[in-house]
Amino acid sequence: MPDRSSLAKSSAPGPNHASDLPDRAWRAALAEAGLDVGSGARRRAEYSADASNYRHVPRGVAFPRDAEQVAAAVRVSRAHGVPVTLRGGGTSVAGNAIGEGLVLDCSRYFGRVLELDAEARTARVEPGVVLDALQAAAAPHGLRFGPDPSTASRCTVGGMIGNNACGARSLAFGTTSENVLSLDLLLADGTRTTARRGTSGVAALDERLRALVERHGEAIRRELGRFPRQVSGYALQHLLPENGFDVAKALVGSEGTLAAVLGAEVRLVPVLRDRVLVVAAYPDMVTAAADVPRVLPHQPSAIEGLGSELADVWAARRKRPLPSSLPAGGGWLFIETTARQAAAIVADLAGAHATRVVRAEAEQRQLWRIREDGAGLATRTAEGAEAWPGFEDAAVPPERLADYLRGFEALMLSAGRKGTVFGHFGEGCLHVRIDHDLQTVSGRQQFAEFTAAATELVVTHGGSVSGEHGDGQARSALLAAMYSPELLRAFEECKTAFDPDGVLNPAILVAPRDFAADLRAPHVVQMAPPELALASDGGDFGRAVRRCVGVGKCRSAVGGVMCPSFRATGDEKDSTRGRARVLQEMLDGRTVSDGYRAPEVLDALDLCLGCKGCKTDCPVGVDMASYKTEVLAQHYRGRVRPAAHYSLGWLPVWARLAGFAPRVVNRVLASPLAPLLKRLGGIAEERALPRFAVRSFSRRRADSARTQPGVPTKDAEAGSWSTSALWELAGTRTVVLWADTFTENFTPAVGDALIAVLRAAGFRVLLPPRTGCCGLTWISTGQLGTARRVVARTLEAMAPAVEAGLPIIVPEPSCAAALREELTELLPTHPLAARAAELVTGPAQFLARYAPDWRPPASPWSGHKALIQIHCHQYATGATGEAEVELLARAGVDARIVSGCCGLAGDFGVTAGHYEVSMAVAELNLLPAIRAASADTLLIADGFSCRTQVEQAVAERRVWHVAEVLAAGLPTLDDV
Repeated sequence: MPDRSSLAKSSAPGPNHASDLPDRAWRAALAEAGLDVGSGARRRAEYSADASNYRHVPRGVAFPRDAEQVAAAVRVSRAHGVPVTLRGGGTSVAGNAIGEGLVLDCSRYFGRVLELDAEARTARVEPGVVLDALQAAAAPHGLRFGPDPSTASRCTVGGMIGNNACGARSLAFGTTSENVLSLDLLLADGTRTTARRGTSGVAALDERLRALVERHGEAIRRELGRFPRQVSGYALQHLLPENGFDVAKALVGSEGTLAAVLGAEVRLVPVLRDRVLVVAAYPDMVTAAADVPRVLPHQPSAIEGLGSELADVWAARRKRPLPSSLPAGGGWLFIETTARQAAAIVADLAGAHATRVVRAEAEQRQLWRIREDGAGLATRTAEGAEAWPGFEDAAVPPERLADYLRGFEALMLSAGRKGTVFGHFGEGCLHVRIDHDLQTVSGRQQFAEFTAAATELVVTHGGSVSGEHGDGQARSALLAAMYSPELLRAFEECKTAFDPDGVLNPAILVAPRDFAADLRAPHVVQMAPPELALASDGGDFGRAVRRCVGVGKCRSAVGGVMCPSFRATGDEKDSTRGRARVLQEMLDGRTVSDGYRAPEVLDALDLCLGCKGCKTDCPVGVDMASYKTEVLAQHYRGRVRPAAHYSLGWLPVWARLAGFAPRVVNRVLASPLAPLLKRLGGIAEERALPRFAVRSFSRRRADSARTQPGVPTKDAEAGSWSTSALWELAGTRTVVLWADTFTENFTPAVGDALIAVLRAAGFRVLLPPRTGCCGLTWISTGQLGTARRVVARTLEAMAPAVEAGLPIIVPEPSCAAALREELTELLPTHPLAARAAELVTGPAQFLARYAPDWRPPASPWSGHKALIQIHCHQYATGATGEAEVELLARAGVDARIVSGCCGLAGDFGVTAGHYEVSMAVAELNLLPAIRAASADTLLIADGFSCRTQVEQAVAERRVWHVAEVLAAGLPTLDDV
């Protein structure tokens, strides 16, 4: 597999626009120090925000590979008067890790586990190591790092140190500060040191810090460290002599304002074993919060609160019902404990009207998934309104939580606001996203007024404006309402002791900016009306793009599909979030100008595979494939397009023409002319061109009908393809097989097999006299006018079956998905579009639902194992492979799903310039799984792209459609 850094560099860098920026000498000095620096508009746009409400466009972004490069970056920037902000996964929700100077992204190259001592239960890590990577390294030893925020798949340990992150199980393991033993630091003046209990490693600094404690000790003792989730401000209580003058712990939560963390020694803890999840249902969240003090004496490892609105949004987004282990209610407590304690906890719950003790790990994971996706799910209310952080992290002592929550709900009601409540109830930490209107001046003023009132409320209850997310720009200015003037002076003195020139992450915690300033929503330029309906976002492209709030799940390395290009390159540019940031800046118009014509936008979208993994995996429901389609449509309006848009975008037309002389066409494609044809068509030279079927599916069916009476062909069984004729078949076991372009012209044997399977399962199969096309190739290349005309003709051809309500089975999952999803986007007002989308289904999904008791006859594949590659577009519609596994099990095949994308992704991997990334994506999961499987393991993929990718990469292996495997024991319809 190619080096990820080389893959990232293989894409076009985009315009630099460096002439618009000052400090050329600064950039030159950084480059001379060996730093990978980006200062072009696109790169700066990618790092203009984190997961907060705020926007700060940096002067440049650098990617240090080691401590020496961090030191060089700080030294050069300090000399040129440029502030420095260190950044990890960019998942902070308070504006903690964005700045207008140099942003140092430590997550890309500076993220190794350096040492793990299982006996001592410690690990040494670099700051950019992703938490899940540390957990994976510790797991074989039965160990883990204790804090477990829901962003574990992409947050970094350095970022956790910056914010003093906690997570669901802080009741058992404490905050990050309680799990840090020492910190390797770079001070603003260039000094390298190691801070630990007893010393900062610098005598003069120790002296200043001890003097600070002596001056302000009474205020520190009185105001700090009152309860575990009091995270706001500097943790100066750790410098008190009775607390061992622990400088490392005092630095945790300082948000990169005091020193740059170069490494950390952290404590590891044993993995919790034999846990059950008590799920308690309540009429409302206040009643749930009131039960928390009754549970705490049982010492559970977690008590999480979850509102019903969040669960409802999860079910709607995932297109599946809520787990049966979640009893009906207005809110729930998830209480993780031992099996022995579960009954006692249930007995002590006073307000719960229903409880479940969930013992199966798979069921527990499903429930935790709802909670873990909370920050993303809560960004849209159940009604679809946008909801924002800003006051999403307040905490109070747990015994005050119910009263505080009651007051908070009353405040929201009086302000006319709605929010989805969840959080770490066991430690009094409440998360909520609120439907503030940040688009208007009056809305932003109301946001400021609400935040001030909410701050007063939490202080009244003895709480903290931050319980784990840190203060950032969202809350630093609120510290004056929490703390005395003396303690605020102590914070200022601490900042001066470490960073007298204010180089490191300025305006955070000390001398803060206004929390209502620098909001990233207000400035939007007028754009052309979208070509797509964008129905979920009211036809507003800006609103659609704002779905990305920066939670960063697209940066995860494993699980699901999203985001294959980021997993291949490791570049923020190639993540869903990075692309969304560039689109947001395009709409803002200041950093990325020229709207849809901006080259930075095309560059950001270049390596988007259009897989739609984000539509399902992103908890906010970002659909970057659709945004890319819209951008391509607008960008190339009235302009000459790339060659691949004509060769691959018009594939259905070329396939139909090739059908008149397929043998001749195939000979040409295999001749010495092939390289020239690929070059002219914008096709990757490394790709083999697929061969057309000698007889199309329609031709085979027509030939079979002449020799085998009763074999379905064009309207042969229906007698007439009319609404009246088909209405007579409504409600019977009659289905329509819609032959997509790939089945029709490349793999007709798949259609033959599917007919055999459907008939064996007791269904009558109809083939329409004219099928048309789903328009996918035009959609993916942004040729939406043509796509709209194509699908309109298709819908006209299918109208009788749609009006009769007959199921429409499509063998190719990408075509099925296009008819299910894009049909209504292109024809939102067509009277049959929504109904047609409902009737379209894939073969496995249809059989699992309508033939639950059917079992295929004995198959030659019975007893074999199989690997299934699920097409990404099928995955995006909510069909994630369970139906295929079930059907294959009925046929005696033991199937396992391979996660992730195949990398070909329709036209993406065939287009010139994409081959290397396409294969790198295949090497993430699919190809290694195939190599590890035995030679007699079946390879199954319904997607033509998926089959092509594997068969071209592993020449000796054949890949089957699931219908072909199920039909293996059935009489054939025709000689193939």
